[in-house]
Formats: sequence, C-alpha cells, structure tokens
Amino acid sequence: MNIDTVVDKEYLGKCFRELADAPVSALRGVSNNDAKALAKAFNVHTVRELAELDFVKWAQAIAVLADHEQPLPHEVAKETLLDDAVEMTFPASDPISVDAGITRIEVAPDKVDAHTDHQHAAKVEASTEEGAAREAEAAAH
Repeated sequence: MNIDTVVDKEYLGKCFRELADAPVSALRGVSNNDAKALAKAFNVHTVRELAELDFVKWAQAIAVLADHEQPLPHEVAKETLLDDAVEMTFPASDPISVDAGITRIEVAPDKVDAHTDHQHAAKVEASTEEGAAREAEAAAH
C-alpha cells in the first residue's frame, strides 16, 4: 500500500512516527469537523490514538473473525437440503448405465410435454373431466 494515498497532501513524505503523532485530520477523508467530533466523542486527537481506540480494535476483530466464522447449524441445514433437492432433481452424478450398452447419446431426445407426461397426469385428467361433468350437470338443472 502506498501510504501517500491515505494521508492529506501536507503529510506526504512524512515518516510513520510523524504520521502516528499527526492529528486524525491528516488522514485523507477526515475533515477538521470530523476530527473535532472524534475528539469530543472519544477524546481522540492523533492517528495513534485512533488506532489504539478500543472500539476500533473491537470492530476490526469482529470483522476479521466474521470472515472466518463457521456456518450456523441452520445455514448448514438449508444448504444441505438445497443440495439434496438439486441432486434429486438433476442427478448429474449418476453414471450412464454401462450394462445397458449405452456409451453416449448421439441424438438429443424429444422434449417431453410436461402437461401430458406428468407423474399424475392421468389423475389430473380424470379430475378435470369429473369437474367438467359436474359443472355441465349443475348447469342443466
């Protein structure tokens, strides 16, 4: 990191000891009003005091640990359920049967019409016909 990118122009070329003892307004993006607010809120006047502020250390520790935290049990469960659902829907890891003599698919199979070729298509069709018959009967009476 080039330190000159994080300090104001008047602090360019200063050694680290001088920068540590410089006012917090020496940091690029920290205005004099911001420095006054830090002094009022936390009694922080220098870059060193800001770096040593317990709140800053705590925030840095939390941020570092958050990046390495293990997932919570409910997050693992959701991910596992999602993985299982995808695997059941698209069993990509299932090998093509070698016993059946299939080594490759030369031509793409015809697309299946999901409206008619469904696990319960016959039940749906029967229910639809039954409902239509009831409606016709009710309309006739």
